[in-house]
Formats: sequence, C-alpha cells, structure tokens
Amino acid sequence: MGTSELKKNRNSRSQQLNPNWAELQRKMKTHGSNPRKSSDSPNLEPFNSVLGKRKDRGDAESDGSQPNFLFPTNDDCSLTDVLAMDCEMVGVGERNKSALGRVTLVNKWGNVVYDEFARPMDRVVDFRTQISGIRPRDLKKAKDFRIVQKKVAEIIKGRILVGHALHNDFKVLLLNHPTKDIRDTSQYQFFVEEGRRKSLRHLASEFLGVSIQKGEHNPVEDARASMMLYLKNCKRWEKIIKNQIKLQKKKRKRKPKKKASQKDTSEVDPITES
Repeated sequence: MGTSELKKNRNSRSQQLNPNWAELQRKMKTHGSNPRKSSDSPNLEPFNSVLGKRKDRGDAESDGSQPNFLFPTNDDCSLTDVLAMDCEMVGVGERNKSALGRVTLVNKWGNVVYDEFARPMDRVVDFRTQISGIRPRDLKKAKDFRIVQKKVAEIIKGRILVGHALHNDFKVLLLNHPTKDIRDTSQYQFFVEEGRRKSLRHLASEFLGVSIQKGEHNPVEDARASMMLYLKNCKRWEKIIKNQIKLQKKKRKRKPKKKASQKDTSEVDPITES
C-alpha cells in the first residue's frame, strides 16, 4: 500500500506540474506567433497613416472585407494633378434640403488628402445615417461650412476632378469647376448604356469587380472607386476631352465671322423710307 500511495503522490505531483508546462508552452507559442503579426503590420501602415483619425470613425475600409486594390499602394498624400471627390449630405430646414455633411478628396494613389465633416449653416433635421453614415456626434465638433468650402476650393483649383454625379457635390459645396477639368463617371460615354446613367455601385461591380455601398456610404471608398474607374479609362477619356475642346475652339472662331457678315449686309442695304 505504501508503494502504491507513493506512486499516486508522484502522479498527482506530475499532474499538478502539467498545467504549468502547458501554460508555459502556450505562452511560448503565442510569443512565437507575434513576429507573424508584426510581419503583417507593414501592409497596414500606409492605410493607418493615410486615414489617421478617420479610421477611428468606423470607416468600412477597416473591416478588411474590401479588395486590396481599392486600398492605397503607398503613403504618398501629395496633391496630384488629378483628384477624386465624394460628398455625403444631410437634410436641413423645413424642406429637408440637402446640405454638405462630409467631403473627402483622394489623390491618384487613393490616399486621402482632405476629409472633413462640415457643420451646415441651417439646422439639421435628418442626418440620413443609413446612406450618409453621418451621426449627430460627427457634427458636434465639425468645422464650419465656409471653412470647409474654402479649403476644398483651394485644393481642387487648377486640377482635374474625378467623381460620380459631381453636380450634386458642387451644389452642396456652392462651388463651380471648369468643365474641361471635370471627369464625371456618371457621364462618361462608355459607362452610359442606351442613354441610362449607371450608379457608382453598379459601375464598381461591373468594371472593377468590387462591391461597395452595401449599407452606409463611405466617401473614402467611393472616391477611390471613382478614381480607379477613371485611371482604367484615362487614355481614351482624355482623348475624347481633347477632341471636344478642339471642336469648341473651332466653333468660337466661326461665330465672330458670321456676326461680322451680318453687320456688313445691314450697312450695305439700309432700309429707306419712301
């Protein structure tokens, strides 16, 4: 009985030590897996550095569900000669009129160069969160509309601007932009089918193989999708624009000649009283 009790004691001691060894092994495994996590982190650094505080607002890019090619391939946040813009609107006043709630600008690499919530001049009656993704807390510390408007005007001046249905964005921004510098994916002739304009969501799915705007719209994601659509078609698109500009110049040159000829004929054949 004594030997059997000793064996039991030894077994019990070994059983008491086993959990400790298991715990140590678990820690070693988790410690050994840390380098794997760190090896993945460089891929996320450009994204974090680009969006900064915007990532904390719950943008859809952080869920990792979107294709990688919509993410920036570098961390270059410079102002390129081509920019893409997207705005989200809220409803203000008694008529629930659209007003700027957020505006985002990305460069040709897809990196964010400007992204701000804007506090409308009128009282907000509908945040339109289901589409805009804007909540009351977002506008509490938002910048005044006039400040955002001025900054956007400064950034886009002299640059090609890409976007989808940009006339809606310009309307809430109370801004204009030269027609020759606008690249609207809703109006590009190869994106229009039988006179019907397609939504950005449809174009992204058809030409990029990307699913966007599943729920709340993400202006960063939408601006990047517009930019990708433009870059994939920029050579043919720019050729069309050049041809249009040439035709407009020819028409302008012809108009003064017609007016001059009309004046000459009126002077040659004056109306005489009988």
